[in-house]
Amino acid sequence: MPLDCVLGETCVIEDYPDVDPTEAAKDYRCGLKTRDGHSGTDFALLSFEQMETGVRVIAAADGRVEAIRNTRPDQPYVPGTDLNGEECGNAVRINHGNGYQSVYCHMKLGSVRVTPGQRVVQGQLLGEVGLSGLTNYPHLHLTITQGSEVVDPFAPSQANACSEPFETLWLDTPPYADAGLFTVGISDSVPDLDAVQTGIARRTVLSPTDTMVLYAHIFQGNTHDRIELTMTGPEGDVFDHTAMLDQDQAQSMRAYGRRAPDAGWPKGDYRGYARLVRGNTILAVRHADIIVE
Repeated sequence: MPLDCVLGETCVIEDYPDVDPTEAAKDYRCGLKTRDGHSGTDFALLSFEQMETGVRVIAAADGRVEAIRNTRPDQPYVPGTDLNGEECGNAVRINHGNGYQSVYCHMKLGSVRVTPGQRVVQGQLLGEVGLSGLTNYPHLHLTITQGSEVVDPFAPSQANACSEPFETLWLDTPPYADAGLFTVGISDSVPDLDAVQTGIARRTVLSPTDTMVLYAHIFQGNTHDRIELTMTGPEGDVFDHTAMLDQDQAQSMRAYGRRAPDAGWPKGDYRGYARLVRGNTILAVRHADIIVE
């Protein structure tokens, strides 16, 4: 593992490398947990507060540090911003020999603890998970390459695509789950699935008198999976609600909200989180922000 967390408890794998060479996208199990052209594995934290407390990024294998960056601010990416080729944010690149390299992206500003030319051993501290570069949520993006080719550590040969691989690069391969969250958003009423899929349900600003609804668009959910929906604002908790899935569904949507209080919502920033939970294992987490003005 390239970071000090427990999968399903304090972090989740949000995206895998895209193994489809076309404009379509699929992960190594032919699932939906990737994006077109995505080159690495994304390990997402459960909250911004967790990032602020500090989660250690560690070397996945022995090697020598080839390059670092430790100057990018921790802030959500604003579409249209020119990152000047620094989409990876604060980062460390390690050469492991035999042509293999690992790159650790989106690290916290000022946290990088290694220097170019330094030898590191597996498990050694490199820095902390951050919010730098092309990202809007705290996570670590890990890319493995051999020469000029991206290597998926879960299925380096892709000899048996769509099934459990014969071999991986992991010492202890993280378990795979095909379920996840397409999106999470905030609206002023409970939307229908079509409005969620097209994006027209999403609001970025509400008035103090609007209803506040947090919704989650789920894929490959199973019966008894839970959707935990929480919202906080300038004065603390707004609501905390758990919804259940009553059947296996390729796609589904759950939402929960509250009408505005008599005095109206306090003006300011609000943040909602949705977690998809199966048994005691967190499978996915996403967030949405909104301003009341």
